[in-house]
Amino acid sequence: MATPRQPLDADQVIDTAAALADRDGFESITLTRVAKELGVRQPALYRHIDSYQGLVRSLSLRGREMLATAMADAAIGVSGDEAVAAIGHAWRSVAAEFPGVYAATDRHPCTGDDELEAAVDRIVEVIAMTLTSFELDDENRIHAARTLRSAFHGFTHIEMCDGHPHSTDPDDTFDHMLELLCAGIRHQQRVS
Repeated sequence: MATPRQPLDADQVIDTAAALADRDGFESITLTRVAKELGVRQPALYRHIDSYQGLVRSLSLRGREMLATAMADAAIGVSGDEAVAAIGHAWRSVAAEFPGVYAATDRHPCTGDDELEAAVDRIVEVIAMTLTSFELDDENRIHAARTLRSAFHGFTHIEMCDGHPHSTDPDDTFDHMLELLCAGIRHQQRVS
């Protein structure tokens, strides 16, 4: 006797796309592949997502939420340089564990999308909260948080694209980058 099929929902569609993206790379995601993986025809997906771009948007949102959560968790109980290192390593860990979902964070524009803009703001807010032990005014704290976000993303993106020379250890380079960033933040607290 065949088991009845569970009704499909949006979470299943996004979960399946995320698993495919992480396993086979973001570029491998198509609605046809997601439908095949779910054992349905592609038109069945449109009851739960509006388009391929809608699916990419959902993956982008998920990736940003994962980053914010991982960094917030990593920053518990630490401060100063240790907090900066903790959130930086958390960022890299999310990208390494979920490379397809992480890649999606760059694939859908945020501007004009309130939910995606809020997700980016949350990332910046989490980073800014980890900087409270540094004596920065509000403006410099936000600038430092945006700088850290840019540095973490840039390093991770280059790393994922195999862009670091193989003769150097990327972990060592990342730690050096963290030291430089923390030195810059400490400099800013003296001049702000």
